[in-house]
Amino acid sequence: MTLAQEEISRAKPPVTNVSFSYGGFEIPVPVGVAPVAIRAFNVLRQYDEVEVPGAWASMVSRLDAAGVLIDGTCDEIGRVSTWVALTPAGPHSLSLSLRLTDLETPLIAAERLPKALIHRNVAGEPVHEFLTALDASWRTSAPLSTFGAVQRWQATVASLVAAGWPILGGRSRWRLGEVTVAWNAVAPAAG
Repeated sequence: MTLAQEEISRAKPPVTNVSFSYGGFEIPVPVGVAPVAIRAFNVLRQYDEVEVPGAWASMVSRLDAAGVLIDGTCDEIGRVSTWVALTPAGPHSLSLSLRLTDLETPLIAAERLPKALIHRNVAGEPVHEFLTALDASWRTSAPLSTFGAVQRWQATVASLVAAGWPILGGRSRWRLGEVTVAWNAVAPAAG
């Protein structure tokens, strides 16, 4: 179960009546029913960055009070994936999921950042600082690669935690090649 799925499962008690819908930002739902989860992958990449807050607001406005919107991007075969988890209170976190087996650098995630962050991966922006710290930790952990990519990745993320990055989730997520950081640590700089 991914961290996003864990967030969704905590959002509401299990239900026996589950349905899935396909639609645009207006989120077509039956009257009186609010979605607990909305997944929008590889959708906002086609839009201008200034359109993202409006699209987020539109989708989040349809959510159940305890719901979550997952806005993300992935490569064609799902080996590199990133997403922002949003609740009605606003953005909560940024997650990266990488296939560790042949990972050369976690900076590969930069080209798959959600639209709200992809153009912010420049010096002086928090997301750039995070990715730079992640890559530096990956390089520092290189000697552990003899024990496998998972051990190297776990040491990489543990190093970020030790450096004070607000990493959410634990080692069970790290083993899968994931890392989730609190949104306030990577949100676009004001201005």
